[in-house]
Amino acid sequence: MEIRIDRSELLRSVSKVQSIIEKKSNMPVLSTILFTADGSTVRISATDLELGFQETINAQVIEEGSITLSGRKIFEILKETKSPEFHIKEKENNWIFLSDGVARFNLASISPEEFPAFMEPEGVAMIAIEGDTLVNMINKTIYAVTIEEAGFKLSGVLTERVVVDEKNLLRMVATDGHRLSLIDKSFANIESLELSEGVMIPKKGMSELNKMAADGGIIEIGFKEKNCVAKKDNAFLMMRLLETNFPDYNAVMLKNEKEPVDIGKAVFLEAMRKMLILSNERYRAVKITLENNVMDLVSTNPDLGEAQENIEIKYNGERVEAGFNPKYFIDTLQSMQSETIHLDFTDSSKPFVLTGEADEGFVGLIMPMRV
Repeated sequence: MEIRIDRSELLRSVSKVQSIIEKKSNMPVLSTILFTADGSTVRISATDLELGFQETINAQVIEEGSITLSGRKIFEILKETKSPEFHIKEKENNWIFLSDGVARFNLASISPEEFPAFMEPEGVAMIAIEGDTLVNMINKTIYAVTIEEAGFKLSGVLTERVVVDEKNLLRMVATDGHRLSLIDKSFANIESLELSEGVMIPKKGMSELNKMAADGGIIEIGFKEKNCVAKKDNAFLMMRLLETNFPDYNAVMLKNEKEPVDIGKAVFLEAMRKMLILSNERYRAVKITLENNVMDLVSTNPDLGEAQENIEIKYNGERVEAGFNPKYFIDTLQSMQSETIHLDFTDSSKPFVLTGEADEGFVGLIMPMRV
């Protein structure tokens, strides 16, 4: 194989797969990128066996063929050169010559025959989603995915089709057992998706999908045979779905009977950040007290001291006092666009629920903890 290719275009494509390629693996080929030159294009492929990404870019193909290159090394080389064109040529015994016209590199490679094959499933029903909308849905759920190794059932985002007020909606839900985030959005032709029982998209897959959607534009997405497939322009992403059952979350979604308290997002977020300053692994709770038109926040750490702040609100009901992890409020508030937050609650044993008019379809739920 031999090609000449636009360096900036190649760098852009190679940078997309840096979080997919395996840094440490008992299969060295998983740390490589597969280059396949054919006609006037080069197809760039990367996989960790759970995720697969391909993108086709234009190139001057001098000789067709396939090679593998260390994903990390080709990325570092491309970053350090400023030449507009890059030359890649296959030599004997799996050695690859690379040059930007000034510097020259000879890299050892692995036979492309060892690269795991992954193909796009045929006959996948796809729907078109605006990239900005998809990013919004992912950002409002991914932060709540568990990071604990023992929490396999919760290590992804539940994606399902639901009917609310006779409307078919795409719903994403994530929880780590201490908080839950949920968002519903309406899309055309959503009935065609194979989502009757819901699927679990792994957190890493959601992160890659988020990157694909970050530049805006239309993304096509579909589900088939335990895989999620996404397409945008000349790029294709395939994610293996998690084979686990997401817990029934409807029990904690009960509507609170009290009138919600309205509070400015900026004030609330700033106060929670202050409460987080004194927290550590042992002491990471903020006590929230609602009484006489005041929200009182107190964070206590016996090793460091105490932080306190009062926020004026409209609330004349019974005294409510509950403890929470301030980081959970910060994560939820940072994902929201509303300037005014509606805070729903019942008593100290029930979760606090955050919603906002500018965050249509979104619910952020935070469970109380002992103080």
